[in-house]
Amino acid sequence: MAKADNKTQPTKKDVATFLQQVEPAQKRQDCQAILEMMQQATKAAPKMWGDSMIGFGEYHYKYASGREGDWFLTGFAPRKQNISLYIMAGFKRYEELMGKLGKYKTGKSCLYINKLADVDEAVLKELIQLSASYIKENQSGC
Repeated sequence: MAKADNKTQPTKKDVATFLQQVEPAQKRQDCQAILEMMQQATKAAPKMWGDSMIGFGEYHYKYASGREGDWFLTGFAPRKQNISLYIMAGFKRYEELMGKLGKYKTGKSCLYINKLADVDEAVLKELIQLSASYIKENQSGC
């Protein structure tokens, strides 16, 4: 199967300009802190993906179905209801950490928090680091 183009692609939009527009101010501050955590974890510069996602690093995935593409190692998006953090390795391998994290919800690879104060920042940093490292080392779909 040929490589499929993801609808969401990296853009040339400016991350700092995007973050300056995030409201309310507390969410903007939380996003700035998350940006710094993810940048430290990946050693990669932030890049806008689509209109509202900020991604760090990049990896190539290929599923058993043959579908393949490129995506970021980790990233986040400020949403109206919450902040979505993309933990691409998923959460099953991090059950112990998740038990210490605090108040959150999850999807398959999405961690939803209302505000940074709801979670233990040290645990969040560790989760981001472990997930990004796992994806980088395994270069596969999760």
